Amino acid sequence: MPDNSVVTKSKIIKLQDQLLKNVDNKNIIGDNGEVVRSELFPLKHSFADGIYVRQMEMNKDSMVVGAIHNHEHVWFLLTGHIVVHAHEVVEEYIAPCYVKCSPGIKRVIYAVENSIFVNIHKNPTNTQDLNELEAEIVSRSYEEYEDYINKNK
Repeated sequence: MPDNSVVTKSKIIKLQDQLLKNVDNKNIIGDNGEVVRSELFPLKHSFADGIYVRQMEMNKDSMVVGAIHNHEHVWFLLTGHIVVHAHEVVEEYIAPCYVKCSPGIKRVIYAVENSIFVNIHKNPTNTQDLNELEAEIVSRSYEEYEDYINKNK
């Protein structure tokens, strides 16, 4: 079980940077901070009018350093048990549950058990182009997030 010590924004960035330096595409997967799609973390994408649903599976003892979400959204933990480190908060979730998620926060997610969670995002253009959706939904860095916020005031 991960330590429940306070995790700051800079520590999450430092962890991400260290992982990116050690990418081997087997145990550590990364693409210089870009959003990664990998069979190790299977994704399922669904669409409804104005909505994008992104389901991700995580195996026990796996970890993800997420992108920074640009918008408030909701996510559901359908099965499993995860620990989420976000800025100065460490929270544990056991399925089934849901969480309203604030924008502008980078998170580290650790799977205590095999887990499936689903993010629900707005999709006002009804695009099904994943690159276009990710460009709207997430930022890869805090600088990119600040630029996004300033452009969309």
